[in-house]
Amino acid sequence: MTEVTVSPLLGVGMHAIGAFFAATCYTPQKKVRGWSWQSYWITQATFCWLLLPLIGAYLTIPDLMAVLREAPTSAMRNSFLLGVAYGVGGTAFGISIRYIGFSLTYAIAVGLSSVLGTLVPPLVKGTLGDVLHKPGSMWIMGGIVVGIMGIAMAGWAGRLKEKDLSARDQRGDFSLSKGLMLSLLAGVLSAVYGFALEAGEPIAAVASAHGAGVFRGNVVYIFSNTGAYVTTSVYCWYLHVRHKTAGELVNLPAGPERARLSVNFAMAAVTGLFWYGQFFFYNLGHVRMGAKFAFTSWAIHMIMLALFSNVMGVVLKEWRNCRRLTHATIALAIVVLVFAVLMLTNGNRVADLAAGA
Repeated sequence: MTEVTVSPLLGVGMHAIGAFFAATCYTPQKKVRGWSWQSYWITQATFCWLLLPLIGAYLTIPDLMAVLREAPTSAMRNSFLLGVAYGVGGTAFGISIRYIGFSLTYAIAVGLSSVLGTLVPPLVKGTLGDVLHKPGSMWIMGGIVVGIMGIAMAGWAGRLKEKDLSARDQRGDFSLSKGLMLSLLAGVLSAVYGFALEAGEPIAAVASAHGAGVFRGNVVYIFSNTGAYVTTSVYCWYLHVRHKTAGELVNLPAGPERARLSVNFAMAAVTGLFWYGQFFFYNLGHVRMGAKFAFTSWAIHMIMLALFSNVMGVVLKEWRNCRRLTHATIALAIVVLVFAVLMLTNGNRVADLAAGA
């Protein structure tokens, strides 16, 4: 069995890389032309939720077939079924981006997901009380609270943005009510993905026994991500049948926009690669957090995701037609999110020092 060195600081660094991939994974969508939403979504989902998890596990898990034979069937089933539920949230997330943009979708969905995905697992296991009495726990809980405040501020900035765009008659597809409903659904079901990974832990344990080391979690994605793919593909093919758009995947319809099928597939592949990249690095960060505060991985990842997505929203000029007050609010939200990540990092560092004392 390959030993994994505990290093919370390195773990946070890996989470940062994963969160950056997550915050940027849907930006290639802006370059897609001549495709309906369902064509783009099913294509990127094929890469990130079906092909890449299989390829990633094959390349990083020694004796993969033996691991799958030895792993508990119940763990495979539960991880898959929870992934199916997450697929609904992932689809709602993608639709929400159309209505309220990258910044707000990430902020609202991530807010719910960070709290539920972090606190519910130890609560269900009955270990939350023990966790709260360990060294560094106050930094951890404080970081979660501050992170929620930063995410709420980002949501308020979105409300200001809606007013600004309405005043300028530049709303376009922007709809806070539709986007809010979808992003809330995405937030609740995104937390389920964390449970899917937790359910697959016995599979990862078998992979560790075969020498998978820091890549042990990649085998779980075969089940959690495939579950998400099933839900997504059913919905996308339903839309294709309803709107008669399946032909777009092989022959782009004529239109005023210059479009190329190869570019569309390339952009969808990049989206899928970046999405898978977020959890590839999430796993590398999670295994280095140590047993005491491994549950904080989800909060760190989600808060960093909110941070980077808001920065990306600024870079993509989603706030360019807003008032100075709106700009100041989103800027302050980003600063608060940075402090939240620093608090979570320090809490894990204190726990690590105490364990080595």
